[in-house]
Amino acid sequence: MLAVREAVNASRRAPLLSLLGVITIAFSLFAFGLFALVALNIRHALRGVEERVEVRAFVSDGTPADAIATAMGDIRAFPEVAKVEYVTQEGALARAREDLGEFTDVFEEAMLPAPLDVHLRAGLRDPATVREVAERVKSYQFVDDVRYGEEWVEKLHQLRTIAAGTGLGLGLAFAAVSIIIIGATIRVSVLAREREISIMRLVGATDSFVRAPFLIDGFAKGIVGGLLALLLTWLAYRTIDERFMELVFFDIRLVLLGILSGALIGVAGSATSVWSHLRRI
Repeated sequence: MLAVREAVNASRRAPLLSLLGVITIAFSLFAFGLFALVALNIRHALRGVEERVEVRAFVSDGTPADAIATAMGDIRAFPEVAKVEYVTQEGALARAREDLGEFTDVFEEAMLPAPLDVHLRAGLRDPATVREVAERVKSYQFVDDVRYGEEWVEKLHQLRTIAAGTGLGLGLAFAAVSIIIIGATIRVSVLAREREISIMRLVGATDSFVRAPFLIDGFAKGIVGGLLALLLTWLAYRTIDERFMELVFFDIRLVLLGILSGALIGVAGSATSVWSHLRRI
């Protein structure tokens, strides 16, 4: 309680300095939040594209319905498979005309074989897994051909890997920059109370006692700055979503994680600044 009261009193004695600290933290986390929003929407877009990854097996004409039903049951039992759909020739014709409306008159029912569409589970759509499933499906005697867009699947997987690696690297870089900026902001507060800290050390105050108010101050500023950054990020999201393109926003778990991250970054910046300063006293 004493440390909390001391942190509150320090903020009251220097309100402009405290406000500057909160604003600096908010804009640092706002930059991080914008990056996180971009990364989230890229991931969402890639997930939407990945959902279209499927293995399409073309069934020979005249294949008995019971043979197709048995094979569908076997394929549906594959651990990688989410669902299997059988599309009749009529259904294949209707789908082709819908997807390629400008070529409606070209398609004939007889030229489109009936396919089995095998949809894979989320997280199991990498090239190796898709290829393995395609080979197993192709082993059925009544399957004439199997298509799954091998080159497209490989490029999608590469893009997803690059996006994940780049996002992780840039995310760590933004977090490091935020800690440095917040640490510099807290350092100003520490320097403003340098004489007070020196007196406290002379009368026997321990490092933990001296450090505690600054850690609480950093935690509080991180929370307030995180909330302000979240508000700014939401306003940016609404502006882009309404005027330019449709976006998705953070769910409640990511919102709470962002606020907690702001608090932790505030504590980390405070701890770094106070530790560095106490070493010189």
